[in-house]
Amino acid sequence: MKKIIWPGIIAGVAILVLGMLVSYVFMLFPSVSADYNNTNIMRQWQDPLMTLFFIYPFVFGIILAWGWNRSKSLFKGSAWKRGSNFGLAVWLIATIPGMFITYTSMPYSFMTIISWTVGGLINLIAAGWIFAKMNK
Repeated sequence: MKKIIWPGIIAGVAILVLGMLVSYVFMLFPSVSADYNNTNIMRQWQDPLMTLFFIYPFVFGIILAWGWNRSKSLFKGSAWKRGSNFGLAVWLIATIPGMFITYTSMPYSFMTIISWTVGGLINLIAAGWIFAKMNK
């Protein structure tokens, strides 16, 4: 458990912080800001359910840590390379198809989808680096 819980929590902190930074940068695009402020497609921040939004990075981090622990032997090279390759693999498997279906089935702007795609790549590579360093 020590190889999963602590790395997962630390990755969760990184995902939360990096996600907020990426969102802040992309909020400079009017279409992204409009999507986030559109209460027809997003919950308002005042909704009590939105507090659960901040638990997501930690749940995600622990699940990713479990995935890393099960697959780490597949990734060779330095910790940076192994972590980057893990993050890239998860991004290609999960984020790209998820963002494709989101764009084709929901009324989000293309720039919002790009922001989530870029943010996912940054978060997953950072999490991979953390796992490769903490759980060899």
